[in-house]
Amino acid sequence: MNWYEKLSEYFPIEEMKSKAHMDALLNDKKNVYIKEEGPHHVLMYVETETFVFVDYLFVSSQSRGAGLGRKLLASLKEKGKPIILEVEPVDYKDTDTAKRLNFYAREEFHHAQRIGYSRRSLATGEKTNLEILFWSPSDADEQSAYEAMKQTYEEIHTYKDETFYGNQYEPTHKVLVFKTKRKTNILQPFIESQAK
Repeated sequence: MNWYEKLSEYFPIEEMKSKAHMDALLNDKKNVYIKEEGPHHVLMYVETETFVFVDYLFVSSQSRGAGLGRKLLASLKEKGKPIILEVEPVDYKDTDTAKRLNFYAREEFHHAQRIGYSRRSLATGEKTNLEILFWSPSDADEQSAYEAMKQTYEEIHTYKDETFYGNQYEPTHKVLVFKTKRKTNILQPFIESQAK
């Protein structure tokens, strides 16, 4: 099974980029869009001068619990830049979402409670609400996570969208919003359970 099949099997269709889109990013933006893979993982990420954005992190079920996810994140943390990623809100019917959030809480990520992010899939037409998590070696704030997300959306997520999907993604201002009021921290229950 190749790297794209592994990602497609694990991530829902509305969160997947097409193979052509990802190949183009790996080719046209090879200085910023990076793929690392091994027998039990696939890691796709964006690295700019100021931040790292984790596009996809897949660890095979056989390797879960062996510390591979932690090791992969540690290699990104060593770059000394804020790390940003998108997650689904917790879905109690899907135990993987809770496990993912627990993992990121353990890895000292923060929930960007002021960022609203709702993206329409060009594959399904469905709107998906996602949450932004970030980790920082310094005191990066939610505003900088928001700016990094805008850059990622405009330069990576929507790259040549009409070419690959026959349609355009919605403009950034309709997808990403920086709010004055904070949402509930989706990581709080996991932080509290780890403190016990």
